[in-house]
Amino acid sequence: MTKDFGVKPYLFPMPTYMIGTYNEDDTVDVMMMAWGGICAEDMVALNLEADHKTVANIENRKSFTLSIPSVDTIRESDFLGIATSNKMTDKFERTGLHAVKSTRVDAPIITEYPVALECEMVEMQNQPYGLRVLGKIINVVADERVLDDAGKVDTGKIKAFAFDQMQSGYYVIGEKVGKAWNSGADLMKNQ
Repeated sequence: MTKDFGVKPYLFPMPTYMIGTYNEDDTVDVMMMAWGGICAEDMVALNLEADHKTVANIENRKSFTLSIPSVDTIRESDFLGIATSNKMTDKFERTGLHAVKSTRVDAPIITEYPVALECEMVEMQNQPYGLRVLGKIINVVADERVLDDAGKVDTGKIKAFAFDQMQSGYYVIGEKVGKAWNSGADLMKNQ
């Protein structure tokens, strides 16, 4: 037995990414987004509403950071998704989070977020279904606390969380349950 829900954005997990930009007065603006992600080896796509302050900032500065928040920052990150910089000029300051200027793009890196992609805006695409911002990944920075012994990012140490559109919840991510391009490899063999 199934139940129809109509047209809903019901995919799980949905990302919780934090977009960092600078306002015209050089103050930090950060917003949470869930609709977007990697779209090529060195590209990200952000699907945003055009009236976000973040969109104006990206258009003005031609760059942004895209960070992965950890459960340690869930309260602050959620707030950054609720509040709008169009109406709340001290939005970032209210969180108590800290930022440093990226050395590669004209955007802030939020120090409490363990992984950040430094991106240059490539294109803003106004589509009939919304605005898509394409960004080129210039560099990835990661806090040493989320690296393994070989110096690679250990996703379990990030303590990332995903968004659930169906129940309006956040769920922790981190337990490794298989090896990509290996867990199903035995099915490649002729029987």
